[in-house]
Amino acid sequence: MIGIFRKRACGLGLAVLLMAGAGSALAEGQPVTIKGYVLDSACAFTKALKKPISPDCAVACAKAGSPLVILTEAGVIYWPISGGSPAQGQNPRLMEFAGKMALVKGKVYQRGGSRAIVIDTIEAAK
Repeated sequence: MIGIFRKRACGLGLAVLLMAGAGSALAEGQPVTIKGYVLDSACAFTKALKKPISPDCAVACAKAGSPLVILTEAGVIYWPISGGSPAQGQNPRLMEFAGKMALVKGKVYQRGGSRAIVIDTIEAAK
C-alpha cells in the first residue's frame, strides 16, 4: 500500500515539475508590452524610487554610465538588453525616454530573479 502511494506521489510530483518547466519555457522570449518609467539602475535599487526624480537626473546618471532600466508601476524592474551578438548597451536607445513613462514592446527573459527585455519598439506612454 505504501509503495503504491509513493509511486503515485512521485508520478504526480514529476508531472507538476514538467508542467512548471514547460510553462517557464513558453514564457522565455515571448512578446510582451510593458509600461514603466525609464530611470537609472542605481536609483531604482539604492533609493527604491517608484518613479524618477526628474528627466534631467535620469539623463545625467545615464551619461555618467549608469545603465537605464524600466520600472513598472508594480515595482518590477526590467533590464533592457541587446538581442544581437556582440551585445550592445541600450542607453543610447533609451535616452529620449529617460525620466519618463514609456510603453515598451519586446521579448522578456528571466534568470535568477532578474528580468530583461530585448526591445522591439519603445514610445512615450500616454
